[in-house]
Amino acid sequence: MSEITSEEIDAVCNLVSDLCGICWDESKSYLIEPRLGSLLEQANCENYKDFTRKVRAELVPGLKEQVIDAVTTNETLWFRDESPFEALRHKVIPELIDDKGTSMYPKRFRVWSAACSTGQEPYSIAMAFADTISDIESWDIQILGTDISPSAVEHASQGIYNELEIGRGMDSSHLMKHFVNRGKDRQVNEKIRSMCRFEQRNLHDSMAGLGPFDIIFCRNVAIYFSPEDQKKLFDSLASVLTPNGWIFVGSSESLTRQGPQWQAQQHCRSNCYRPNMEVQNA
Repeated sequence: MSEITSEEIDAVCNLVSDLCGICWDESKSYLIEPRLGSLLEQANCENYKDFTRKVRAELVPGLKEQVIDAVTTNETLWFRDESPFEALRHKVIPELIDDKGTSMYPKRFRVWSAACSTGQEPYSIAMAFADTISDIESWDIQILGTDISPSAVEHASQGIYNELEIGRGMDSSHLMKHFVNRGKDRQVNEKIRSMCRFEQRNLHDSMAGLGPFDIIFCRNVAIYFSPEDQKKLFDSLASVLTPNGWIFVGSSESLTRQGPQWQAQQHCRSNCYRPNMEVQNA
C-alpha cells in the first residue's frame, strides 16, 4: 500500500475521535497501519478515506465494532498499582460504612469501574470488598464495569481468564478463594461475579440514569482525551457521585486542574479525590 496521506490521517483521526473520544493527531499516525491495516484489507478499501467512509456508513457489518476494539488499549491486570485497593480496604470502605450507618441503606454500595477493559479491575474491587467485609453475602453491593470495546465487555461478563491473564497480578490467596477451574482456565466464582455487571458505554455519552455511586474508578483513560474532554468527563462523573463519594484516577492523572470542586486525598500512596463540600455549598 502507498504511503498514507495527510488527508487520510485526518480522516482516521476524526473517526477515532468520533467513535471513541480518543485524541489522535498526526503524531499518532504510526498507529494507523498496525491497528487498522488488516481491517482495511478485509473491507476491500483502496485507502483510509474509503475505509472511514465505510465505517461511518456501517456498510460492512461489525466493522465499526472491530475498529473500536483495534483502537482502544485493553491493557489491564489484577489489583493494578495495588495502592488504590489498599486505600479501599484500609480507608474508603471502612469510612463509607461509618457514613452509611445512620442512612436508609446502611449496607448498600454502588461502585463504577469506568473503562474496565476485560474486567480485572471490577473483580479486584469486589475482592477488596470481600477482604474487608466478613459477611459480604448479606450486603447489597453492585459494581458496574463499563468499556467502549464490545469484545472486552463480553470477556469481562464471562469472567474466564487463561493462565497468562491470571498471572498478571493475581496472588495465590485470592486465586484460591475466588476462582474455580474451567479446564486450563480459571473463572471468577459466583460470589464475586454476583457483585459485578458489565455493559458497553462510551464515556462521552450522557450519564443520565447512572448512579449515584459511592466510588468511581476512572484510571488511565482521561489521558487519551483532549483537555476540554477531560473536564467534561470529570464534571459528568461528579454529577453521578454521592456527596461523600470517592473517585480514583491513574497515577499520572490529577483533578486539581479541573477546578476547586475536587479535594485531593492521599491514602496508601493512591491518587483519589472527594468533592469539596465547601465549594459545592458556597
